Amino acid sequence: MGQPDVSSITLEAIKERHEQLSFAIRHTPTIEVPCPALGGGHLHLKMEQFQHTGTFKARGALSNARAIPAAKQARGVTAASAGNHAIATGWAARQCGIQARVVMQNTANPYRVALAQAVASEVILRDPGAATFGEAERLAAEEGCTYIHPFEGLDTFLGSAGVGLELMQDVADLDAVVVSVGGGGLISGVAAAVKLSNPTCKIYGVEPTGAANMSGSLSAGSPITLDKVDTIADSLAPPMALPLGHAMCAAYVDDVVTVNDDQICAGMVVLAEDAKLAVEPAAGAAMAGLLGPLRERLQGKRVGLIVCGANIDSRLLETHLARGRDHVEVLRAG
Repeated sequence: MGQPDVSSITLEAIKERHEQLSFAIRHTPTIEVPCPALGGGHLHLKMEQFQHTGTFKARGALSNARAIPAAKQARGVTAASAGNHAIATGWAARQCGIQARVVMQNTANPYRVALAQAVASEVILRDPGAATFGEAERLAAEEGCTYIHPFEGLDTFLGSAGVGLELMQDVADLDAVVVSVGGGGLISGVAAAVKLSNPTCKIYGVEPTGAANMSGSLSAGSPITLDKVDTIADSLAPPMALPLGHAMCAAYVDDVVTVNDDQICAGMVVLAEDAKLAVEPAAGAAMAGLLGPLRERLQGKRVGLIVCGANIDSRLLETHLARGRDHVEVLRAG
């Protein structure tokens, strides 16, 4: 079986969807911060943690919600999530005046559960994995609501592509963009927008060593499913890649590297100290990738880095920062 067709994701389609979502989606700022590790290069942070709901997820969720046919809107939407996607789906449904019954893992951080409860019509808690996804699929099958997938789909990619489009508009002549990778919903859209705007700009993904499904899939030439995942970056921890996201990454991503949880925590420390940002592990992973496995390739370059989200409570943030302080000097030194 060949790769899925990704030709419908054109720069024109990305720009059109970005305009359609502009009534609610923020054009988040991009700032330049010092980064001595780049050896005279320049680091530009795309501050997507300032997006509605605290992560880039709002873009894909709203893109999907607005694409629902009018005849189905009254039946609402559902989603399965460890946190950020549920929050975003609830928020997106509100923007469209429809109901959202989201399903979250019962192990989800209570802070994220509370955020979801504040915007969704109902939050249903189920055991992690199959039970969470199964309940969302049951709601879609039995009650006719629309299931918004957490990371796969053309509407998702067209929504998240706005991150890359804005970055390219705000910073001229980038040499590379660094993006954290979970299921591929963010990097697929960002990579398409960047490469279609500037084919010479490199796209590098960063994923946890304990959830390296996309790098494994690209190596295998087809989507894989991991036997288990083990990482603090729960928003980067789906156990599988799926066909369309894999095809997008195969088409537009130059490489995907991995970092361990100690490095991720150290990346969070760097963002806290150098950029004054309190972020979740997924964002720390991107910084860890830049300072670790990508450092040599990015020397002297103009680099964009996506700060993908900041939905983390203060206690867990301090735990990760304390762990990161034990490893940050090694990361900074390369």
